[in-house]
Amino acid sequence: MRGRRAALWLLLCLHAVLNGEQVTEMRWCTISDAEQLKCKDMSKAFQEVGIQPFIACVQGTSALHCTQLISAQKADAVTLNGEAIYEAGKEHGLKPVLGELYDAEVGTSYYAVAVVRKNSSVTVNTLKGVRSCHTGLHRTAGWNVPVGFLVGSGRLSVMGCDMLMAVSEFFGGSCVPGAGETNHSLSLCRACRGDGSGKRVCDSSPLERYYGYSGAFRCLAEGAGDVAFVRHSTVLENTDGKTLPSWDKALLSRDFELLCRNGSRASVTEWRQCHLARVPASAVVVRPDMDEKLLFRLLGEGQLLFNHEGSPFQMFRSESYGHRDLLFKDATVELVPIGTKTYEAWLGRNFLHAMKGLLCDPNQLPHFLRWCVLSTPEFRKCGDMAMAFNQQKLKPEIQCVWANSPLQCMTQIQDGHIDAVTLRGEDIYTAGKMFGLVPAAGESYTENSSSSYYAVALVRRDISSAFSLNELRGKRSCHPSVDSPAGWTVPMGTLVYTGSIRPRDCNVIQGMSEVFNGSCVPGSEARKYPSSLCAICEGDEKGRNKCVANSQERYFGDSGAFRCLTEKAGDIAFVKHTTVFDNTNGHTTEPWAAGLRHQDYQLLCPNGARAEVHQFQACSLAKVPAHAVMVRPDTNTFPVFGLLDKAQELYGEDNNKNGFQMFDSYKYGGQDLLFQDVTVRLVPVAEKSTYLGWLGPDYVRAMEGLLTPPCSGPGRVQAGSVTAPGWAPGTCTSTIQSSSAKNLAGAEGAWEALGTQSTGLRYTGN
Repeated sequence: MRGRRAALWLLLCLHAVLNGEQVTEMRWCTISDAEQLKCKDMSKAFQEVGIQPFIACVQGTSALHCTQLISAQKADAVTLNGEAIYEAGKEHGLKPVLGELYDAEVGTSYYAVAVVRKNSSVTVNTLKGVRSCHTGLHRTAGWNVPVGFLVGSGRLSVMGCDMLMAVSEFFGGSCVPGAGETNHSLSLCRACRGDGSGKRVCDSSPLERYYGYSGAFRCLAEGAGDVAFVRHSTVLENTDGKTLPSWDKALLSRDFELLCRNGSRASVTEWRQCHLARVPASAVVVRPDMDEKLLFRLLGEGQLLFNHEGSPFQMFRSESYGHRDLLFKDATVELVPIGTKTYEAWLGRNFLHAMKGLLCDPNQLPHFLRWCVLSTPEFRKCGDMAMAFNQQKLKPEIQCVWANSPLQCMTQIQDGHIDAVTLRGEDIYTAGKMFGLVPAAGESYTENSSSSYYAVALVRRDISSAFSLNELRGKRSCHPSVDSPAGWTVPMGTLVYTGSIRPRDCNVIQGMSEVFNGSCVPGSEARKYPSSLCAICEGDEKGRNKCVANSQERYFGDSGAFRCLTEKAGDIAFVKHTTVFDNTNGHTTEPWAAGLRHQDYQLLCPNGARAEVHQFQACSLAKVPAHAVMVRPDTNTFPVFGLLDKAQELYGEDNNKNGFQMFDSYKYGGQDLLFQDVTVRLVPVAEKSTYLGWLGPDYVRAMEGLLTPPCSGPGRVQAGSVTAPGWAPGTCTSTIQSSSAKNLAGAEGAWEALGTQSTGLRYTGN
């Protein structure tokens, strides 16, 4: 293998010579006096054997300073570790071009793992409250990756970017060597032991017995901690006869296991499949406009001559300078060209996500989080929320800003005048697709943190008159209301997307009315939709209030739509998946549901099949997402969730003693203000960090069917054709896409007319 690489370097060198490279100097950035000295020795060694171009050593003060110098064209190259590569790529657009190879087993990386004793029950989902062992503060495998993973996956919330406080409150005592000088040493150093005599406790040095990889594992092995965050080779290097004599204990590798990202556990030998993140090797980074072949030739020739015993200069050795890992890691076997062209590809998805969770700068956080409100009751509740948060010194502070519609909220968030708003699924689609907004937190409506439900097509189990979802024409349909995602928006979009509805001139609602031979869609009459959409509604017991969007219409709501089906007014009901279970087998006392069994109903699947009602996950029209808090894509979402998570600890319970209730709108004379009243808690978005990820593919397809209908006519926009969230009726996607955000905001009324600086439009809680 090394022979092939040597041949590659020679070919690149020949290619460079034939192409007449003219660069005469490569400015290498160093970060210490020792590294500057080694750099000058490398420059001299290369020059003596005729390796070109000449290396000039530019001394910086840190890795960050070097990336700034390179970006400003005052230096050309530097070797960075994974965390610094992330910052260099994200903030300065630098790219990695040569990676360090450490050994044949893992190549240009190693794996950060979480180790536990085999006889424990700990998983990544139950880490809160356990005792933790870390290699050291800010070290990659022992701190950066696990903390970044916990934050990025939503298991650990951080308010105000205070990572030390968050970790100290999350674990039930830790040993984090190096944390002794912090404000949270009482918790972060609780499990440390020092040098055995009670001195040097929590030192970032071998004088702390639990320092480093072996030390963190020893912390676990001796029972001081319940989980150790180390590299993949640590357990095998300290067990099965390899235990250091000072431990005075024979440890077996089979007595330990790894924690996997998905909540499972695995043998300590299965680190390739079970780890927190693959940690990329350090790499040489340059500006994106630099020709990497120049570095390939320079360093390729250098390592061929100065990477073997007896050579006058050692590229990958630093002991003669009294330090380790100068210019390159001492463990480097050789440098290899990087095939990937971006820092994201080099770092890898898991490591990249961990870095996004870890790197939160409190100095870059805004003092206020400006929340969009849409009504007077919501403004009052937002003001109380701002005061409540302020009393508990929660950061950032809440500021309430008024808007006329969800669309105007999106526009103003995009333009930087507002920061956050809670939106439902249809509006999330619009906010993400048209304005680039992303979710920062989601609502959960059950104790198990479920943030969604399923929209299903429910029918009677009637073999004599069975039909499929592709055979709806002429049938009668039952819907909870015209505002129901599961009962109206999703089925309408799904039927358009699958071709069951082919509206003429983009008139989706007219197309929906023509498919069915009568429907009950409460609320449709008030919107002047076709009369057939109210044809099978019944109203109240006296036949009044027919088709109104409230409980006076007996077929209103999910239970009402199911009643419509059970009483044979309709042939199909579009409802939430829980509806049939809530109203059968004695789960309700309603007289009309007496004796009903869920076994007497089935689901219609998009593929034309039927399924049992408990098979809703495999047979649904879409998984309907919960409401989500949406923000600009450049917003650090982790402090946003950290604020809300800390707040719900104080104000989330209905019976909390702190006065304000986040998930109750009763006292303000409204419903679902700021958050849905049925919300149990707010949850992190974790990997669902885009609008597409949060909504899910089935729901997105339904929205595409609704907003991009296959118009069978000449394509003219018909008034009343589609009620897309936030858009005026009759707006087809072609119209939406041809309008700028500012023009759309203008259609709602100029924002300037509201006067965002006017008295009464902001509430800070001060």
